[in-house]
Amino acid sequence: MRYVAAYLLAALGGKENPAQGDVEKILSSVGIESDAEKLKIVLKELNGKNLEEIIAAGKEKLASMPSGGGAVSASAGAAAPAAAAEEGKKEEKKAEKKEESDASDDDMGFGLFD
Repeated sequence: MRYVAAYLLAALGGKENPAQGDVEKILSSVGIESDAEKLKIVLKELNGKNLEEIIAAGKEKLASMPSGGGAVSASAGAAAPAAAAEEGKKEEKKAEKKEESDASDDDMGFGLFD
């Protein structure tokens, strides 16, 4: 993915068909070492193609993928906020108990930054 992103950045920067050096320069500017073999594969697949068309085709593929979750029934939808509120109360109680136990550490005779 980093190679595709760097290729797109180079293309947005004005290079119609970015070369290997262009992509490597972008990657090295953020401290990423590139794998020459993987980069060659990406360049071979993208060179000479219209990037807007590739992006549009990718959006269509993503739109057809199921995103999970699906529809929630009304009863499950109503129960979710109640469960979330219940969970929040439990977390508050746990936090209060942890604060109490942290206070007992003060009696050990040393501090965190001593």
